[in-house]
Amino acid sequence: MKYTAPAPWTLNGNGGNLFMLAPRWDAASYLANSTGGGNPDRKGAATFSYITPLTLSAKPGAEERAEAQHIRQAFLVPQDTKPYMSAKKVPGQTAKEPLHRTVSEPRNKKNRAAAVKQCKRYWGPNYTNGGKECDEYPFASTYEGAAEVDYDPEAKKFNFSAKPIPGDDNQAGGLILKSYYAKNRIIDGLNDGFIVKIVT
Repeated sequence: MKYTAPAPWTLNGNGGNLFMLAPRWDAASYLANSTGGGNPDRKGAATFSYITPLTLSAKPGAEERAEAQHIRQAFLVPQDTKPYMSAKKVPGQTAKEPLHRTVSEPRNKKNRAAAVKQCKRYWGPNYTNGGKECDEYPFASTYEGAAEVDYDPEAKKFNFSAKPIPGDDNQAGGLILKSYYAKNRIIDGLNDGFIVKIVT
């Protein structure tokens, strides 16, 4: 992209080149406008390919607070999370180690089952008492979820955190994640990463 000054103005020199981050176009079936309302020429949408943060609040009164507190603990003191793993370092904290969305239902279910297994292991079969649910980080909808080691032989076993939290907080966090995926057009695969930011 080149620019020049319109008459009668002039620039020092002959104008210059601008850098523009090229947008990515997609028409993923699980995102908005995948059909163009029946018009193939209008299907899909564009977004810029850079890593954006999913922001969750650990502040008092935040509907997703317990989930945000859980993730914050996994970031700051991973050795205190379950399952125990001495070298645990969960991804999603920096752009160098982002999370990646998967829309594979079997993989999502396997991630979820692996997390629930740990909730039962550490808190017993009645961990849901009082309306609690098993929260997991990284999210079950990511390639880095609790069952990652079943798909990637180089992945570290137990490099995730599972913890019972109030069901309302868990569901609120899930809705925020779904909305984030939709608004930022996060597509399936390892080429479209995102990070998580916890505000306190």
